Amino acid sequence: MSALKPLELRNLKKQYGSLAALRGVSFSVEAGEVFGYLGPNGAGKTTTLRSVLGLVRPTSGDVLIFGKTAADSRQRDKIGFLPGDLRLYGDMTGIATLEFFARFRPGCPPTLRESLIDTFALDKPTLHRRVKFLSHGTRQKIGLIVAMQHDPALLLLDEPSNGLDPLVQYALREVILGFATRGRSVLFSSHMLSEVEAVCRRVAILRQGQIVALESIENLRNRMIRKLSIRFRGVAPRLSDVPGVSRCEQNGTDTIVWIRGDLNPLLQTLARNEVADMVFPEPELEDIFLSYYQND
Repeated sequence: MSALKPLELRNLKKQYGSLAALRGVSFSVEAGEVFGYLGPNGAGKTTTLRSVLGLVRPTSGDVLIFGKTAADSRQRDKIGFLPGDLRLYGDMTGIATLEFFARFRPGCPPTLRESLIDTFALDKPTLHRRVKFLSHGTRQKIGLIVAMQHDPALLLLDEPSNGLDPLVQYALREVILGFATRGRSVLFSSHMLSEVEAVCRRVAILRQGQIVALESIENLRNRMIRKLSIRFRGVAPRLSDVPGVSRCEQNGTDTIVWIRGDLNPLLQTLARNEVADMVFPEPELEDIFLSYYQND
């Protein structure tokens, strides 16, 4: 018998009056996987996460956490959650906030707290200040520790790098990868593809409550059209008829081609000519993301 999936969504729908926030969302997150859940603000990402937590009741469909329904409150001890609109109690100190949320899980001690405090460079004076006097980035760090300190089996992060400086963003990526290495699962929700590229193996792209792509990052890259700039030493050859080339612009010895799929036919053609220079940048995931939001 196969192990239960940490998270599984089956045809999840949520209707708010005439507004369809979710329209048949289905995906699963495997053990030890960091799964990217991407879409612009308003696409339905937060509604999905709230459904997983049992804070929103779906109109139809199922949310299963380790094979049990999300309505089973016992499953929540296995979850860590950072909301996108993080709000903490302003009159509490940072350390009191960590203690306060830890008490909601008496059976799950905050074993990772000290290492996370060190990783996110939070010193004692900062932690003993009241939250309302802390910067946005520092409050975000505290929210991350609240979500992670009990080493949850399933971690839900909604826009986790919001307000963090680049060094802390890098440290966060290392922490997330550490969770996956220990067999934990992470659902990483964001509106920025570049944010999840370094840590996610698969990604779902959400558009107006529907998943328009559910692929490995590698497959998404392979599906996109890439741009190649070439400068020849002599007369530029005709490349528009080469298999895979969808568009070609030539200006003297300079040529720009757009290519999808297998590169070998183009490379074989180029090998028969004198190439002075060639620029073939790595495809940007942001270009893939935008392609799913262009009008027909």
